[in-house]
Amino acid sequence: MSRILITCAITGSIHTPSMSPHLPVTAEEIARQSIAAAEAGAAILHLHARDPETGRPSSDPAHFMAFLPRIKQASGAVLNITTGGSATMTLDERLAAPIRAEPEMCSLNMGSMNFALYPAAERVTEWQHDWEKPFLETSDDLVFKNTPRDIAGILRQLGQERGARFEFECYDVGHLYMLRHFADRGLVAPPFFIQFVFGVLGGIGPDPENLTHMKTIADKLFGDSYMFSVLAAGRHQLPMVTMAAAMGGHVRVGLEDNLMIARGQLAPGNAAQVDKIRRIVEALGREVASPGDARQMLGLKGADRTAI
Repeated sequence: MSRILITCAITGSIHTPSMSPHLPVTAEEIARQSIAAAEAGAAILHLHARDPETGRPSSDPAHFMAFLPRIKQASGAVLNITTGGSATMTLDERLAAPIRAEPEMCSLNMGSMNFALYPAAERVTEWQHDWEKPFLETSDDLVFKNTPRDIAGILRQLGQERGARFEFECYDVGHLYMLRHFADRGLVAPPFFIQFVFGVLGGIGPDPENLTHMKTIADKLFGDSYMFSVLAAGRHQLPMVTMAAAMGGHVRVGLEDNLMIARGQLAPGNAAQVDKIRRIVEALGREVASPGDARQMLGLKGADRTAI
């Protein structure tokens, strides 16, 4: 099997500070945990920003630039900046930071969808900040918007104009067909790095049969011109990413996707999850890819050609 890419999603925009004291919020915390995750074996770091005072998801380029240069200087990892931000943000807000940073890589959600976070509010009894509970509860009437026009604009602005490659986040089978559509239009070229996303309420469920089905359809649509990775929400993270590794795919872990390291035990940080999955994939006979391997495998432009 080929070398395996480990992506670590450091903080995201789903979990809130009251859910774990280990969720990184400030620039210092995000930088420190990112560097530790890279040292543990993550070749790619998927990055969101937060308001350092409240922990609320932020689209402010200044919040991103408070940690991006520090991570770049201290690690060779590929910095993958979100274009999804949060479903509460406008498209212009979501794109402000990646346009400013011109990174090697960005995430791209391949369609509009329900993004229902509200069940998580039932599991929290004490809130640190006033924004957290309504942020979660009002997601029962919230749609994440990424129309075909939105996606085309992102591909042009960040891909064609700024040279970024993409982590294509596919939350359901239809998203694979949407990616094929944009490939047929000539807006994106192989190799395609496709992130199968399981377990978000509004997307495909975290069933092993769904992973098999997603790969079958991706094989049909993209042949040998793609690589797949898997992320799964919450307790489904480890079983699903282990299955992906055994199938020859790549893996994503991190506190954006799962706050736990074991049943009933909060992860002390992102590096702990990277270390755990690294030990598992190496036991399966996979060799962990370096950041240099990642750049070669994904055809990235190089860290020296970013604005970070």
